[in-house]
Amino acid sequence: MNKVVLLIGGNLGDRKLILQLAFQKIGEKVGKIAAYSPIVESEAWGFESENNFLNQVLIVNTNQSAPEVLNRIHEIELELGRERKEEQWVSRKIDIDILFFNDEIMNSRELTIPHKHIQDRRFTLFALKLLMPDYIHPVLNKSINELLSTCKDKSKVEIYHA
Repeated sequence: MNKVVLLIGGNLGDRKLILQLAFQKIGEKVGKIAAYSPIVESEAWGFESENNFLNQVLIVNTNQSAPEVLNRIHEIELELGRERKEEQWVSRKIDIDILFFNDEIMNSRELTIPHKHIQDRRFTLFALKLLMPDYIHPVLNKSINELLSTCKDKSKVEIYHA
């Protein structure tokens, strides 16, 4: 059984409903959701947007390989209205990222694990800390707590209360 840590998020449409649908579809198509963080709200990262993002970290137990999980999450994004654009950072209905896959390190054109921007994104670290604060990043050899305390991103992130 593999353990995959996913980050789901978006800032367009009915943000909370779309997160709930993504959560449900991940449970159906990827594996059993073993744990999840509270939903967090944050400013856009890497670009300007009027709309804040909602994000959530999920820990999923799966029999699938990392490339298989990537294919499933791309299917889910498409089903939920994700439109892939040339620009990397844009507003979107849904984005699903693989943050960690077991403690594996992968670098290919299609997939980089751990996700290459974890340590740069306060919203990701904030949500990870709520779920797995002592987890050691397999490349940086620092805990999520340590990465959050040294993160240069100072954007506002808080637990979402609807």
